[in-house]
Amino acid sequence: MNKQTGKIIGISGNMLTVSFEGTITQNEVGYAVRGNEKLKSEVIRIQGDKAYMQVFESTKGLKVGDRVEFTGDLLSVQLGPGLLTQIYDGLQNPLPELAEAHGFFLPRGVILDPLSKDAKWHLTPLVKAGDVVRKGHYLGWVPETQFKHYVMVPFYMDGDLTVESVEKEGDYTIDQPIVTVRDEKGQKHGLTMVFEWPVKLPVNIYKQKILPTQPLVTKARIIDTFFPVAKGGTYCIPGPFGAGKTVLQQITSRYADVDIVIIAACGERAGEIVETMREFPELVDPRTGKSLMERTIIIANTSSMPVAAREASVYTATTLGEYYRQMGLDVLLLADSTSRWAQAMRELSGRLEEIPGEEAFPAYLESRIAEFYERAGLVELFNGEQGSLTIGGTVSPAGGNFEEPVTQATLKVVGAFHGLSRERSNARRFPAIHPLDSWSKYDSFVPENNVSISRDFLEKGADVHQMMMVVGEEGTSQEDFVTYLKSEFLDAVFLQQNAFDPVDAATNPDRQTHVITQIASVLESELQFADKEEARNFFYDLRQKFIDWNYLEWQSDEFRTQEKTIQTLIKGKTQDA
Repeated sequence: MNKQTGKIIGISGNMLTVSFEGTITQNEVGYAVRGNEKLKSEVIRIQGDKAYMQVFESTKGLKVGDRVEFTGDLLSVQLGPGLLTQIYDGLQNPLPELAEAHGFFLPRGVILDPLSKDAKWHLTPLVKAGDVVRKGHYLGWVPETQFKHYVMVPFYMDGDLTVESVEKEGDYTIDQPIVTVRDEKGQKHGLTMVFEWPVKLPVNIYKQKILPTQPLVTKARIIDTFFPVAKGGTYCIPGPFGAGKTVLQQITSRYADVDIVIIAACGERAGEIVETMREFPELVDPRTGKSLMERTIIIANTSSMPVAAREASVYTATTLGEYYRQMGLDVLLLADSTSRWAQAMRELSGRLEEIPGEEAFPAYLESRIAEFYERAGLVELFNGEQGSLTIGGTVSPAGGNFEEPVTQATLKVVGAFHGLSRERSNARRFPAIHPLDSWSKYDSFVPENNVSISRDFLEKGADVHQMMMVVGEEGTSQEDFVTYLKSEFLDAVFLQQNAFDPVDAATNPDRQTHVITQIASVLESELQFADKEEARNFFYDLRQKFIDWNYLEWQSDEFRTQEKTIQTLIKGKTQDA
């Protein structure tokens, strides 16, 4: 494709109107040139000989008449070894290297290589001369932290490719040719460890997409037992400001049963993102005992950055997740917060003078959100292995109003809804997921009978609590009061979790199943009390013993001793006593 040039004829915020001659493509990358600065932009609409382009940086200083250079390439990211442990912006610029080169105040128009061209990787070839390969097939592997990073045939190469030659095992940089292939037309291509892929094109190089059914263990009891997520599934975490969305995501990223964690900060406050960037390298990975950053990629984009970069960060993170899924790994993508991304779409839609939808969001809001979550999935690769990309997005509705367009559009496409509650957050009940408003379409590893018994008592207890708000404890029957105490007991000992305790912060599936079985037996038991005061004292005592039990190592001697103490206490109040 011949590279074209254009001229700026209009500027509105971070959107340029550019006149051009020749042919350009939707989503093509161009550069607005001002002196020595080249500001990266993307074509978002073409009308005749006019192109509307969103600029990923501040447009201050640009003026009508400035030149625009079109590249002929779509907005893409580099895929290859060295992605893990990195902190990128939405355009895959490595932020630590940017800060080292330019200090805290980054100049405009600076673009750095996402992957080091000097680092050497020890290659173990997996193909030989004469083999026939296709796009996505493994050519070899290099060690990247604790994983085998498979070097693949670039995703854009079509047809059968015959291997002509393979470099022997050894150390190579990412841009050294390691395999030479011949395509069906007889042309030869030297393949390296790195290639580019457009971020807005889903990677669909697999045999089939499989319905996600295997639970993704997060070790958060309220999620795994009541509102589970499946590997390759989708979920959202809406909640008001300060309800704990970011903290819940960080806990999930630390303990979830996945290989790779990708955090896409798409417009959150700078303070939260800086905290994430500082804390993650210090966190110890429970699986390896090493730094959690060894299997993490952070895409950092704050609310103070240009709105166009928020959209780029979402798609960049998703493409990186799909890349590692092609290696047969389980990837968790956490987007925080998709509301900021939607607000960026609204701002750009307004500058394009499009007909607005509800609350001035663009009419295509639902389809864009659906396209994002549809890129999740459990897939069977051509080699028979399986890989998964699970997507969890937070939503920040104004005033905690779940009826607003972004939350409603998200609820239509996700498989689980973890609604955070201001009421529970204020009561210091963390995680602040509301047990009656939330839901999940996925199956848990906990027997459904125990879950339904527990959920039934939560609903009954909420009804009694509402009644007690009106008539007081005196106007409540003892039977209803005991039901209320049982629901509060369940809430305190199972739904709430202490993220700062090394044992209680992460509860394995066997322990969750065992404990909820014990709790269900308490809920179903006919306990005998002389009056309400005796009932209250009993449940206070039982609750404290259960909480102490939660802090003891699973199946330790102390754990079993505490369990016997609890059972003795319960037997003393059953009908048979």
